[in-house]
Amino acid sequence: MAVTKTITKCTPYVNASSKVDKWEIEMKYENDSEGDSTYYTSTFSTSVKQSVTDPDGNTTTNFTLKAKGSWTNANLVAICPVSLWDTVFASQVDSVITNPPVLSTPDQAFNVPS
Repeated sequence: MAVTKTITKCTPYVNASSKVDKWEIEMKYENDSEGDSTYYTSTFSTSVKQSVTDPDGNTTTNFTLKAKGSWTNANLVAICPVSLWDTVFASQVDSVITNPPVLSTPDQAFNVPS
């Protein structure tokens, strides 16, 4: 299964210091090539703040503040939950392409037994 992952949209939120403090990112996954019987696509999105503080007051830093022009594609991919998306996409492909549900067919000739 050849999976291609492409960031299709990313929106930086810039603070007063001209540094990005939040990203909204969308990534498209594609399995094989369009037109192939095994082709499947799905789009995932996330919103990532530079830091998040939980109810107990513990702060988690997700990325370092820097100017939007300093970000690379690799930096953006690194802040996405790619391992989760990989698992979800593999499950989607399995349920739709590899092991699709078997469709039942009606038996119009069936007669109710007396």
